[in-house]
Amino acid sequence: MRDYALGYTLVGGLAAGVDIGAFHGLAPRLPSVWLAAALSFGVAAAVNYMLSSLWVYRRRWDSLQRAALFLGLACVGLAVNAGVTWWLASTWPVHATLAKVGGVASAFLINFWMNTRLVFARVGTPQASS
Repeated sequence: MRDYALGYTLVGGLAAGVDIGAFHGLAPRLPSVWLAAALSFGVAAAVNYMLSSLWVYRRRWDSLQRAALFLGLACVGLAVNAGVTWWLASTWPVHATLAKVGGVASAFLINFWMNTRLVFARVGTPQASS
C-alpha cells in the first residue's frame, strides 16, 4: 500500500483540484450543494480512474470490470464526500467551498484504501505496457 501512496496522493490531489474547482463553478449555479458536490465528484472520479490506472497502479484503463468496480466504489466515496460537505456546510459557519475541502479529504482516504485493496489489487488483470 505504501508503494502507491505518493502516486495516488499526486493523482488524488489533481482530482481533488478538479473536484473543488468544478464545485466552485457549479455551486452558485445549481439549486443545492448536494447536486454540485455530486457532479463535481463525477468529473473528478473520471480523472482519478484514468490517471490511477495508467500511472499509479500501472494497469490498463480499458478494463470494463475494473472500471465498473471503480465506479461502484466511487459511489461510496461520493456518499462520504457529499455527506461530509453537506454536514460541514449546514452545521459550521463556513463557506460551501471550504466545506467541500473537508468532503474531498474524507473521500480521498476512503477511496485510496478501496482502490489499493479492491480495485487494483485483483490478481490476473492485465497491466499497462511501459
